[in-house]
Formats: sequence, C-alpha cells, structure tokens
Amino acid sequence: MTSSDSARFGLLGGTFDPPHAAHLALAEAARFTLELDRVIFVPAGDPWRKASRDVTPAAARLEMTRALVEGVPWIEVSTVEIERDGPSYTADTIEVLSRRGGDWWVILGADALADLEHWHDPARIFAYARVAVAARPGTPIEASPALRALVPNVLARIDRIRMQAVDLSSTDVRRRLRAGEAVEDRVPERVRAVIERLGLYR
Repeated sequence: MTSSDSARFGLLGGTFDPPHAAHLALAEAARFTLELDRVIFVPAGDPWRKASRDVTPAAARLEMTRALVEGVPWIEVSTVEIERDGPSYTADTIEVLSRRGGDWWVILGADALADLEHWHDPARIFAYARVAVAARPGTPIEASPALRALVPNVLARIDRIRMQAVDLSSTDVRRRLRAGEAVEDRVPERVRAVIERLGLYR
C-alpha cells in the first residue's frame, strides 16, 4: 500500500452496479493525465443518491469491483464506505483516505460535476482534494453558480482528465443483462462470472 507525502492518488467512487469497462478506462485516463501512483476504487456502502431504486447488496458490488481490477497493480479497492454505517458521503471518504498523505484527486465524470452542488458538503471535498473531471477534448469545464458560491474559486481546484467520450453506463449493462443481450464488449469476463454465479440482474 503506497503511503508517501510525494505520492499521487485518485479516488474513484461509485455504486459499481455493475462495474464495467468504462470505469477502467476512466481510471487509466486519470492515471495518465494526472500522473497518479494509485487509483482507489471505493464502492458505495449506502448510496443515498440512488435511494429511488433497488441497489445490489454491497458485498456483491464489492466482489464485482475486485474482479474488475484484478491484476492491475496500480489500482486498489477500499471498503471504507461499505464498513461505515449510514449514507456514503464522498466528503467523509476523502477525509479518511487523505490521512495516508500525498496529493489526492476525486475523479468524476462531467455529469457528476454538474450535480456536485447537490452532494453532501462539497466544500469539504475540496478541502482535502482536487477534483478531476473527464471531459471530451475542447469541451469547457464549467461550475454551476451554486457550486461557485459553495466553493470560492472552484475552477482553480478542478483538473481535466483527457478522455474520449465512452457511451457506456451501468444502467445500460443492467438492461442488457435483464434482456439476455450480450455484454462481452462492456463487462470483463471476470465480472460476468461473478454476475452469473450470484444470479444478478435477471
């Protein structure tokens, strides 16, 4: 486990229901763009923003996430949110993980940045880390007026991850699995094996 004041870390959180190829692509792009030593995948324990739908149990999502990153030496999976009671807040998670030292980035997609003003205590996220946003080349990175009010000079705390758009989502993967459609180009075989063994998304 890397722990150094000079190390560079990226936190990639999510429901991972299920994890898929775009999550790996985002981690790889963030690692390359930001020169990260490690990317930490953090499956949400209680994803409060997903309260409107049924979420696969945390233990299964954790197993799938570990299967996704198996054999990738610069990725690790943290259980910090699964082990913590109550809703999973990124502000709490980055505060805990950043105690390892080093420099930290919270990795987001452009859609998540647009929603960041509604997250729990976004100002505290920026107190412990920079935010890195995956955006198409040439697409401006913008912050809403509400986020600008919550985090003064917020754009100076946001970095761009150079990455082409990937048209892939967990929602689409779940739909395809329920319809019996192929997902070989979306979900690695190791993850599909866990899904099959646990009987998920039927």
